[in-house]
Amino acid sequence: MPLFEIETNLHIMIGWADSQEDAEALARKQYPDDEILRATRRPNDLWVISKGLLGVGSEAEPCETARDCLSRASGDKLHAIRLYMLDTGADLHEAQRAIETNMSMGW
Repeated sequence: MPLFEIETNLHIMIGWADSQEDAEALARKQYPDDEILRATRRPNDLWVISKGLLGVGSEAEPCETARDCLSRASGDKLHAIRLYMLDTGADLHEAQRAIETNMSMGW
């Protein structure tokens, strides 16, 4: 099954689908209010994000709690920050850093 990159006005999604139409339908299902700007079949079965390009050093590690909060918030950064603060007791600055770092690593 091919890997597709679907860009909307608010998100970039990567997912497997049988066709471009199926990939767009999946994006619409996940984010119905987003406008699809493009859907492109990826040439490989991998999606690579350069940590150096994003400015994320090797000391940053994915955080399962932050990723769970992002998932529960359907990618809404502000809601995910609130959830992270509730789940961990972190202050606003710590929660924002955790959520944004995990967003940049392609949660």
